[in-house]
Order: sequence, then structure tokens, then C-alpha cells
Amino acid sequence: SMADNYEDVSKVDPLMIEESLEDWVMTKCEDWRDNYTSNYEERFEEYYRLWRAIWDPSDKQRASERSKIINPALQQAVESSVAEIEEASFGRGKWFDISDNLGGENMHDAHFLREKLTEDFANTRVRQAVGECLINAAVYGTGIAEITIEEIKEMKPATQEAMDGQLQAFGVEITDRTVVKMRPIQPQNFLIEPVATCIEDAVGCAVDEFVSTHYVEDLMERGVYRTCELENAPTDTDLEPDDDLTVYQDDKVRLTKYYGLVPRELLEEEVDDVEGKSSMVEAIVVIANGGQLLKVEENPYMMQDRPIVAFSWDTVPGRFWGRGVCEKGYMSQKALDTELRARIDGLALTIHPMMAMDASRMPRGAKPEIRPGKTILTNGDPNTVLRPFNFGTLDQNTFSQAAILQQMVQSSTGAIDSTGIGGQINGEGTAAGISMSLGAIIKRHKRTLVNFQQGFLIPFVKKAAYRYMQFDPEQYPVKDYKFNATSSLGIIAREYEVGQLTQLLQTMSPDSPMYPALIQSIVENMNLSNREDLIETLQKAAQPNPEAEQMRQQQEQASLAFQQSQTDAINAQARESDARAQKYQTETQLMPIELEIKKMDVATDSLQAGEADDKEFERRLKVADRALKEKELGLKMQESEHRMKREDGNVAAEAQVMELRNGNR
Repeated sequence: SMADNYEDVSKVDPLMIEESLEDWVMTKCEDWRDNYTSNYEERFEEYYRLWRAIWDPSDKQRASERSKIINPALQQAVESSVAEIEEASFGRGKWFDISDNLGGENMHDAHFLREKLTEDFANTRVRQAVGECLINAAVYGTGIAEITIEEIKEMKPATQEAMDGQLQAFGVEITDRTVVKMRPIQPQNFLIEPVATCIEDAVGCAVDEFVSTHYVEDLMERGVYRTCELENAPTDTDLEPDDDLTVYQDDKVRLTKYYGLVPRELLEEEVDDVEGKSSMVEAIVVIANGGQLLKVEENPYMMQDRPIVAFSWDTVPGRFWGRGVCEKGYMSQKALDTELRARIDGLALTIHPMMAMDASRMPRGAKPEIRPGKTILTNGDPNTVLRPFNFGTLDQNTFSQAAILQQMVQSSTGAIDSTGIGGQINGEGTAAGISMSLGAIIKRHKRTLVNFQQGFLIPFVKKAAYRYMQFDPEQYPVKDYKFNATSSLGIIAREYEVGQLTQLLQTMSPDSPMYPALIQSIVENMNLSNREDLIETLQKAAQPNPEAEQMRQQQEQASLAFQQSQTDAINAQARESDARAQKYQTETQLMPIELEIKKMDVATDSLQAGEADDKEFERRLKVADRALKEKELGLKMQESEHRMKREDGNVAAEAQVMELRNGNR
């Protein structure tokens, strides 16, 4: 009955089939591939052709278009933008820094880790891989890389003593090491959940690409992959780096590496002792040719992170795939190509000679072609049978239109070259116009630089350091570190800043304390081959000479000692003055008492002398009395003489008055 059939169906698995782990993974990957193909594949292929200047019939703008020229404006924009970001990130040599969150003595370990990572990154050519990822990001909008771990045999020349030091053996020292590498991934080889915006948010992601059969067989021999019979993968041009080239079909395997969550039930069928109790487990699954399971395991990394890093050249809200330089300048580039192709097609009609002729008056079997030295037979007057003609001349406005369209490409992408943007960057622009134009360009580059560093560079350094700590702990200290990107300005921004610093330098004197600092800033921003030597020389010049510093300190100490001695002398004089004033005050207070004491002593002595001196006192009294009398007598004589002189003077005066009176009469 229908009810019985319903009950039987309800007891069966909802998928109605027994699904294996590789089937579950490949189903996901195929769905993600379909989404990529329908939304991004065609556009990305055209961006690639515009960047490489590869013509395709589908790129025609009109049916009668015959020219295949592609203007290099978009190529220049891509390369200029990538070079600017590369110079800003790697131009100074030191492109990342590590600090210890614990601080203190552990800073030595952080410095050692940075130097060791820098050395290993140089040996594994990480900088070259990062440059390729930047090109992918500029062309397609998103740069993707896979972090791989390889066991290598590190070889270096060495010398060893033999026969108790009598001989020396020269050879090679081989050391087994685990190194971390970066593999750039092109968009057609990367699959991700369509609704995800980043690697961590997706349920999973996969790298789907063709690899050499030898590569897979070597990993089978090492025990990394399960041993199975490999077959040549069927041809799929969608996975090839360049679909315009002839595809090599032999000795290659389609390898699908899935990093993400898988159902616990399916994983437990392949792996024992699965940790945790969640229904989905983070795992790594490797499948060959879409059905052969080569490897499956839980995420083996100690931080449980996925070995994929990606960033957008320019972020598109709500989408994983970003917006690159080719997408920004796409419309301007297509218009520029159309303008140039139309002009070249017009040249074919205006330059090449054409001939109109009367076909009824041409001899039978005559070939209507035109070339130098050819004789053309006609039935009648050639002036009436033949007539050369053309379609006029080309419009000269196409030159100015092409220049404006090229300016539109540069404006849309933010990339400039030596010709500048419409004369604003070169000599035709004013200082204010140049500053505003460069300021806008630098800001656009900094937006991309932040995306690149925060979404790609620093996550890669962190994941690489964690893998070295896990798989090579003897050489890498396992501690909590903080990773920072040491970026600088690009070439354009540096030249702009050097100009500003030079103008600021002219406003101050060399004696200013800011003058050496500005000189050092200018040298740091200049792209000189011996920049580091110049900076070191400036720093040494800023540091004082030890002998001069010691002499200065001695002079300073002597000056301080002299000032201290002067201060002590002044204080001593002040104390002496205070003591003298206190002495005078005390003497003033004690003087009346001393006088009384002296009087009392004199009275006592006089009482003791008493009678013995009475006679002498009387004698002295008589002498004094006599002297007084003589003095009084002398005074009286002088007074009488003065009186007489006054009387004589009065008489003489009266006589003169009388004479004057008589004369007047």
C-alpha cells in the first residue's frame, strides 16, 4: 500500500544513496565550479587577454572590424599598480616585523625569529611568489596562494677532519629540514563556497588543478598519499593557465585538494579516533581525477587554520572575488581599442590604391590588380575606362579622442606613468594641481596596500611561523608573537614626500635640532643604492664623539664645581655678615652695663685713692682756675679791639656820605 511505501522510504537515508567522502567533496566542488563558470569565467578570461594583449574573435566590437590591435594602456596600469605595491612592501628589504607579547628578555627570541623567517623566505623564493599573487589580484581582482610544507634535504659544503687530524675531507653536509613554501593559485584553479566572503567563513575551499604524474607518485613513495593506480586525466581547458595554447595531455593528474569541514560520519569511515563531538570536522581531503581518494586526515596544524591566504585588490561588499585593475579600466580600454581599430581599418581604405573600371571594355581574362609596373589593356581610351579613387581622408579628431580615452584608463585605474594624467603630473601642471592629483593617487594605492597586508601578507607570515614552530621546534622558539607589516610608501608617494620635506628644509637653519632629522627622512625616502650607508653615516654623525663627550662631561663637572665653590663662598660671607651683625647687636646691648661697671670701678678706685689725691686735686684745680681767668682776659681784649674797629669804620662811612652830599650840591 501507499502507507507502507511511505514508511519504508522514511527509514532510508534522506539522500537515498550511500555516499562516500570523495563523492561528498566532489559534489561540493562541482557545484562551486558551476557557479564560477556561470558568473566569472568568461570575464576573467577577457581580463587575461586584455592584459596579455591577446586578440580573440569574441572581443570584436563590430562585425566589420578587421584590425586586431590592443592598446597597452591597461597593461601599463596593471604593471604600474603592481610595482607600486611591491615597492611599498619590499622596497626597504625588511618587509615584516615580529614583537613578543610577553616583552622583556623574550625580545631576543622575537628578533631571532624574524631573522630566521626572513632567511627561509628568501631560500624558498616567497617574494617572487608574492609578486605573482599581486599580478593575479590586479588582473582578476583576487590574489590567492596555498601554503605548502615540504621535506627537503638542505645541502651545504663542509670540511671534516680525518685520520686524527692529519687529513681533511671535503664534501657536502646534508640536513633534513621542513620548509614552508607559497604556491600562487589562479582563479580558475580555486573553488570556494559562493556565499562566503573570506577563507575562514566558508564551509570549505578547494584547489583544483593539473599536476605532473611524477609529483603524485613521489608523494605516494614517501607515504604521504595512498598508493593506487593513476590514470591520465581527461583534458579540461578551463583549468589550464592559458586556454589559447595547445594543451599537453600526457603524464598529468587532476588533483583536487579540499580544505574545510566534512561530515563526521563520512570522515570516521576513513579515519580512526576523530576528536570532538561536532557533526562537522575540519579536515584535509586530496582526490585524484575526481574519484581516487589519495589522502584524508583531520586538520593537522596546531592552530587549526586553513593553508590558504587570499586578498582582494579592491573589495566588493558581500563577495569573495574582488575588483582588479582590469575590471576598473575595462570600459575605457574597450573604447580605446575600438577607436584605434576603426582608425586602422579606415587607413586601409584611404591609403591603399583602388581602381574603378568599365568591366565591359576590359579584355577577356584581364586580372583587375594594381601594382607598380603593371600594364593594363583597355578597349578604348584608358581615361574613360579606368579611374583611381579613394574614400577621402581620416578625421584628425581620432588622435585627440584616443588621448582622452587613454586618460580615462589611467583615471579609472589610478595608475600613472611618465606621461602623466593630462599634463597635471608633468611640467604643465601647477604645484597645487600636482599635489592634489598625487594625493588622490596615493590614497587609492594605500587602500590596496591595506587589503594586501592585512588579508594576505601578515596571515601568511603568521601561518608560516606557526608551521615552523610545529614541525621544526628546535630552530624556532614556540611562543606567542605579534606580527606586523613593515610597509613604506611607494615610488610615487616617496617622490611626493621628498618634495615636501625639501620645501620644509628650506624654511629652517642648519643649526635647528630638526635639521638632521629632516635630512635623514629625505635620504630614507630616496631610492638610492647606498641609502643604508648614508643613513648609518648620518646616525653616526648625530652621535657624539666619546672623547668629546668625556671632555664635555669633565668641563661640565668643573663648571659645576666652580659654581658650587662660588656658592659656598657667598654663603660663608653671608654667615660672617650675620655673625658680625649679631656681635654688634650684642655689644650694643652690653655697652650700658659696661659703663656702669666702669663707673662703679672708678668710684671704688677713687674711694681707695681718697685722701692721697686731695692735695693733687687742689693743685690741679688752682691751675685750671688760673687758666680760665687768663682766657677770660684774652676774650675781653679781643672784644674791645673789635669795638674800636667798628667805630672807626662807622666814622669813615659817615665822612664819605658827607662828601657825596657836598658834591651833589
